[in-house]
Amino acid sequence: MYIEAVPNRNSPPAILLRESYRHEGKVRKRTLCNLSDWSPAHVEGLRGVLKGGTVIPAEHDAITVIRSLPHGHVAAALGTARKIGLDRILGPDGNRCCDLVLALLIGRILDPVSKLAAARMLAPATASSSLGEALGLGEVDDDELYAALDWLLARQAAIETALAKRHLQNGTLVLYDVSSSYRVGRRCPLAKRGYSRDGKKGSLQIVYGLLCAPDGCPVAIEVFDANTGDPTTLAPQIDKLKQRFGLSHVVLVGDRGMITEARITEDIKSAGLDWITALRGPAIKDLLNSGALQLCECRPNNPHLCRLKIPQVC
Repeated sequence: MYIEAVPNRNSPPAILLRESYRHEGKVRKRTLCNLSDWSPAHVEGLRGVLKGGTVIPAEHDAITVIRSLPHGHVAAALGTARKIGLDRILGPDGNRCCDLVLALLIGRILDPVSKLAAARMLAPATASSSLGEALGLGEVDDDELYAALDWLLARQAAIETALAKRHLQNGTLVLYDVSSSYRVGRRCPLAKRGYSRDGKKGSLQIVYGLLCAPDGCPVAIEVFDANTGDPTTLAPQIDKLKQRFGLSHVVLVGDRGMITEARITEDIKSAGLDWITALRGPAIKDLLNSGALQLCECRPNNPHLCRLKIPQVC
């Protein structure tokens, strides 16, 4: 037996259940039932049975979707995060917001996308990797991810203090610099018109300053209005080092646009800190004129190539 669709001029085709047989050496067919009134789902079900399929109940859990999800990169990134204790620094074990933030961080490494796309990549039905399953997240939506970011913001000070205890100590170098990013929305209260390091002239900007350990490990970050000058961001970082992190003496390292004479006098020296920075053009000229740097020991083969002889400073 088989199902055949017979064209019916301007009307829908007739769906017939037919049977083949032989009569006097010839193959003939006869109609057993007219299925034209059946729904397409029922017709396809019968077609499957006629081809050797099995009838199963129509309950919701009668069919299980089984698929394999990429896992190797998730295991590597998540395993590294747990090895360095990132999950413990973020928050207490078993906290859903902590798990969601960890998922966002790992997802940012593996495949950076928007929060809406991240929710889809973590949800079981639309997952693109095993990350959501590995963290036991279950269903995830974008509103939940934004709520987790609000939770993370409230914990920023505690997280930075934990990182400072791990990576900073008295007498160490502390690296500090600022950068900026342009914004396309209009609801960020810190976004202002300012200098665009991205080359997006006329767009709204935010400025952020990053404190790092001597090996470049990020410890703390702070966001400023886009029209904030780089040197004026230095004082809050000194307060952070002295008050929140409890460091009495460190060596602050920054570029010459950051650590200016005014900041050295008003902020760094008064806080009892040391500093390392670069000299500006006029200061370099004064240094050369003072005789502290001497051009000498010309090479015989090329007298234009000289070495700078710098006296040792104790």
